[in-house]
Order: sequence, then structure tokens, then C-alpha cells
Amino acid sequence: MEGEYALESETFDIRPAIDAEMGQLGLMGSYSYAGAFGDGEDNVVATSTKAEWTLCAFDEATRTEKGQATMATSFCAFPFTTRVNGKAMAMAGISTVGTRPEYRRMGLLRKIMTRAFAEQKERGQSIAGLWASQAAIYQRYGFTHAGMNRNYAVDTVDIHLSLDKSSPALELPVVTRYTPAHGLDAAREVYKNFIAQRTGYLHRGKSLWLNSTLDETTPDGPVYIALAGTLAAPLGYVVYTLRSNLVDNRARSQEIKIRDFAWLDLAAYQSLWQFIGKHDLVGRVVWANAPIDDPALALFQEPRMLHSQDTEASWWRIVDAPNALAQRGYSVNEDIKIGIAGDDLAPWNNGCWRLRSDGGEASVQPSSDEPDVTLSIKSLTSVFCGMYRAQDLANWGLLSGQPNAVARLDRLMSTQHAPHCPDHY
Repeated sequence: MEGEYALESETFDIRPAIDAEMGQLGLMGSYSYAGAFGDGEDNVVATSTKAEWTLCAFDEATRTEKGQATMATSFCAFPFTTRVNGKAMAMAGISTVGTRPEYRRMGLLRKIMTRAFAEQKERGQSIAGLWASQAAIYQRYGFTHAGMNRNYAVDTVDIHLSLDKSSPALELPVVTRYTPAHGLDAAREVYKNFIAQRTGYLHRGKSLWLNSTLDETTPDGPVYIALAGTLAAPLGYVVYTLRSNLVDNRARSQEIKIRDFAWLDLAAYQSLWQFIGKHDLVGRVVWANAPIDDPALALFQEPRMLHSQDTEASWWRIVDAPNALAQRGYSVNEDIKIGIAGDDLAPWNNGCWRLRSDGGEASVQPSSDEPDVTLSIKSLTSVFCGMYRAQDLANWGLLSGQPNAVARLDRLMSTQHAPHCPDHY
């Protein structure tokens, strides 16, 4: 067996599932998430995951009806590429984490997580990300939230943008609606340029577009792509669904749900909102995953009518600190020594690391000097992705260092955009 552990008189094998056991993964996802991703062995949990991406705990002493060892804990990690302040980085997208109730409180997930971090480091995945079903579960493994979702719920009668009169008049591009089949290539081109300097966005392959952003199997209705500009020269897009009888309004009972919104300039952004506002029978437009630095609150004539609410979104954890720091994008030149302590799940991160950035490139080397700043892997992750400022962490007692060193770390870790991931995985 690949990795046996004896816990409370039971013997567990920690290993990837094989193809024949993927039905158990589907059933685990069905039970753990109460049918949110479908029921049965062939739900989306099982069909969207490759066996080699999994790392599960099997009880060899208990057998299923098919004679297989019972899957006690499930875990998978998608091989994603994400953006970090303009640079691409390999990321393990952790998903389908679940334990059968009779095997809980036995330390199985900790065993899996510890081994997974070591394997991710070997694969060159310097960071891990996930969407936390419960924050408390994953904070104990060093994860911290790495982005927020801004939720809008606005009536189309309140969609009016007020632009700065000191700016030159904008020439708004034409907006045309397409089916996913006709508009996908243009949307992909916009998305690639939109995320280039951002943090947290995933590199989307065609399958991720079709199975997530453009998924038409949900009850929300057909999916549309409204494109600003032309198919040959696109400037922005909004992906949305449209359904009636969802709003308590006799004249305007329809609802638009925005799934994805990207723009390359302010004119495209304004034109897409104007297009949405022309839906006279729509009484509510919902956008549940806008980035926290979306400009709508600054541009709407009545921003309170957006009914904006912010909620936590994706969570990150640095798996390999020296490589993660070297691979990230930086906007300033700096030389600073960072001390990391207390990472018992990935002990190779502990120590003092000298980070030098010059012209957008960075190098990291171990150092025997005293660190300029000292923090935990969780706090480093939150600064690394741009979620919190180093000064905030110092104010809260989560980072130590002289004021000048804290300010230098803030300048170094500043991001051009707030961290955000619109894709749930």
C-alpha cells in the first residue's frame, strides 16, 4: 500500500483513487454537499475529476457492495494556472473534500493535506486554492481568504451611470448578443487580456468555459454573451441568463443573472451596463461574483440601489514560499528579508528568506540574517495575494517588524487590482 496509517485500531491507505473507485468519489460529493453537485455515482463531482488528481483515505477493513475498500475521506486537486500581479503561477485547486461521518475526528484530512502539500511542492504548484465550505476547517491548515465577492441586486430602472465630466466624452462601442457557440472565441480573447495584470483569476481552458461559465444545464435558462465591439475586435463582454417569474413585480417579473463580466476600457464597461438596462421587463439584475474593486459603486448615479454586499470568496495557501515569492509579479524594486515561523504542515517554508525584486523579476535565497519582518504562512499568503496590507497585519499583531520594514513590504506586495476569482471549483 502507498501509505498506511493506523488510527484508532483501523488501517487506512492514503492514495489516489483508481478509475473503478470514482463512483465512490461521486457518492462522497453527493452526501457531503447534500446533492448540490448532483446525486449518484456519475454526478459532476465524479465526471469532472480525473483519478490521478485525487488523494483519498481508504478503509481496507470495510468493503463496499462492489468489494472495494471504503473511501473514508475524499480529496482532489485540479492542476490550475492562476495570475498573481501579472505573472502566471501553477496552483493546486483543492476540491471535493469530504469525510464519511463515521470516520470524522480521526485526523484523516490532516494526513491527506500534509502529504498533498509535499506532492504539490514536487509538482511545482507553489500555491493551493479552494472555496471553503467552512472557514474553520481550512484555516487550521494555513488557508486564508484571498478575495471577496461583491454581490449586486439592481432594478434595470436604476441602471444609470454618472461619469466624470472632466473626462473626454466616451464613444461607446456597439453591443451585440451572441449564443455561446458564436461569441466564445471573442469572449476568451477579452478575458485573456482582462486578467493579464490581475490576481486570482484562472487561466480558462475551453472545458472550464463550457462546464462552468457557459454551463446551460442549470435552471437559470439559456446562456447569452453580450459583446461590446466586434467579433474581430472585442472590447468587453457580459455572460448572463434571463428568466421570467422570478421577481415579485407584475410588470417586470424577469431576472437577469450575470455570470461573468470583463472589459478592456471604461467605454466598454458603460456600454455593457447600458445594454443590460435596456431590458425593460427585467425587475432585478443579480451579479453575485463581482470583484471588490469593480467600479460600479463609483459610477452609478444611485450606487445604493445596487444593494451591494461583500462576502468571502476563494481561499489560498502558500505551499512553497521561496518559489511562490520568486514567481510572483512585482511593480517595485526592493530587497527584504522575510521570516516565516510555525508552518508544521510544510516545514520547508520556515526560516528567513531574502527576496530581491528588480525590473519585475525576483529571486529568493535562504538567509542567516535576522529577518526584517516575521509572520506566519497564513499572514504571508494574505499579503502575497493583496488581500491585506502588511500594515494591517502589524496593527493586528499578526506581523512583526520595524515600521520602515513593514512599509517596504507593503510597497513590494502591492497589486494592481484586488484579488478575485469568479470561478467556483
